[in-house]
Amino acid sequence: MNLDYFFSGLDTQAYRYMGVHKLGDGVEFYVWAPHARKVEVIMSREDFKVPYEFQKVDGRGIWRLVISNCECIYSYRYRITGNNGKVLYKSDPYAFYSERRPNNASVMYDLDQYKFSDDAYMAKRNFSYENPLNIYEVHVNGFKHEGRLTTYRELKEELIPYVKHMGYTHIEMMPIVEHPYDGSWGYQATGFFSATSRYGTPWDLKDFVNECHLNGIGVILDVAYVHFATDGFGLGTFDGEPCYEYSDAKLARSQWGSYMFNMGSGPVISYLMSSANFFINEYHFDGLRMDAVSNIIFYEGNKNIGENGNGLSFVKRFNYSIKKEHPDILLIAEDSTDYPHVTVPTEYNGLGFDYKWDLGWMNDTLKYYAMDPEFRQYHHNMLTFSMAYFYSEKFILPLSHDEVVHSKKTIVDKMWGNYETQFAQCRNLFLYMFTHPGKKLNFLGNDFAMYREFDETRGLDWDLLNYPAHDSFHRYFRDLCQIYKSYKVFYGQDYDPNSFRWIDADNYHQSVYIYCRYGEDFCFLVVLNMKPISYTNYRIGVPYRGIYTEVINSEKDIYNGCNMCNFEPIRSRKIKAHGLPNSISIDLAPYAAVMFSVKTGKKKPVYEDPDVTKKAASKAA
Repeated sequence: MNLDYFFSGLDTQAYRYMGVHKLGDGVEFYVWAPHARKVEVIMSREDFKVPYEFQKVDGRGIWRLVISNCECIYSYRYRITGNNGKVLYKSDPYAFYSERRPNNASVMYDLDQYKFSDDAYMAKRNFSYENPLNIYEVHVNGFKHEGRLTTYRELKEELIPYVKHMGYTHIEMMPIVEHPYDGSWGYQATGFFSATSRYGTPWDLKDFVNECHLNGIGVILDVAYVHFATDGFGLGTFDGEPCYEYSDAKLARSQWGSYMFNMGSGPVISYLMSSANFFINEYHFDGLRMDAVSNIIFYEGNKNIGENGNGLSFVKRFNYSIKKEHPDILLIAEDSTDYPHVTVPTEYNGLGFDYKWDLGWMNDTLKYYAMDPEFRQYHHNMLTFSMAYFYSEKFILPLSHDEVVHSKKTIVDKMWGNYETQFAQCRNLFLYMFTHPGKKLNFLGNDFAMYREFDETRGLDWDLLNYPAHDSFHRYFRDLCQIYKSYKVFYGQDYDPNSFRWIDADNYHQSVYIYCRYGEDFCFLVVLNMKPISYTNYRIGVPYRGIYTEVINSEKDIYNGCNMCNFEPIRSRKIKAHGLPNSISIDLAPYAAVMFSVKTGKKKPVYEDPDVTKKAASKAA
């Protein structure tokens, strides 16, 4: 225990001594309450009636208590008397477990009772931009729900086989730290070390993560370090005065009505860094997705109000410290701003995240697909703009829970038109998503085109898979996941500008987009038709001579499409198109998204007409 580290905001191990821990035949407590006149603990052992008084051991507000002959099994609360004489009953900020809501006492828990068996996975776990990253975002209670809360054990039995079957590489769990209100989805928490008791014990959660690893699935934890819940038993005015929140009333409250963490306070920084380190160390989580980073960078997330110096300092220190201890884990920013260098290492004056959600891509893309096809020609650049800035950061393409709640409609329901055209365009959208550079994230229900918005009190509408349109969409989505994992060009060269090239980015009259993804052995040609018009013998310039084979077509009959496909391999011909000397002629169905492959070997692509190049060189000479 190094209290100087703790108070300087440098401690990532505070959970090892703060809170309650076994000590011989008893337990030892440490709590930070700098404004308290007296600190006591009451336990379920005596029906919360017998107080045990702490001793102050540090002038900066650290209190200690040892209770002999006490098993580490009881519920407990802190009873804190503030400077004004008011008595507060508080949960332990460092508790590893809590009573099930609506009860709120902390619970002693021996985390060492579970032994992981994922050594092989942990030994080979490594962070690399060249690894596939296809994330399934999950609310624990939203996957399957039988009129009661889901358990981690049920997730282990049902979610893991599903994720493995579909071809996802990672599960991202929406916040699972203790929170009083179900409808907050965990984003307004009261205990940042306590895995919520709604779904089971810490043992159950560890077992779930362990089983994910045994099946080759990584697990990312969604964390909200900007703010916390205002419930009286929580962190707010912890000892009668602000401790974890800002003392300035103007800064203390967030736009959501919650308390804002004081990121200029050493003990608060140590608290949050230790929380992250705790879940990585104790639960073997493989990454963290930090919510609302815009509110850390700017006051109230508003660029016009100004940069939050404390927030920027915190996030740099946080990412540097966590990455130093765990270089193999993922750090992901949910950031809606255009603040630069979010995914640049802190050593180079960046914020130090590994990835950033591309919310600009998400907004532009969904607006475009919701638009009447007749008017898409006037907004053609909404789908091309993302590649103008893509290489400025390391982006993840997200279609997350944020897009399927609060009357925004689900992904399929955002599509323009009637039932059939919505499905056709949604298939188009996902082929575009999986072939666009960037890692992928999808929320529950996206993969079988669920129409009902997310509701944390209900599971997914799995019965929709009894309907051909949804069942075939589900198959289509799985095929996209498998293709993504099968070819390195789609995940291993995301951030190499040489792996992507537009063939035709300007055909706004027909609303057709054509681009290539380049790998070591294959080139993939993608064609997106955004109008309800079909084309036969549609000529496309290609960068390689050879035979082009249709890999996937969103309009194939097995995907509930019209089956206007290119069933036979197509040999390129020496006919100029799109400024290229060779081309192929294809059939293109309404709203079709089609991908072809050509084996390249070591051949280099031909981008220009050699005759034109020769004439230009001659003229220059």
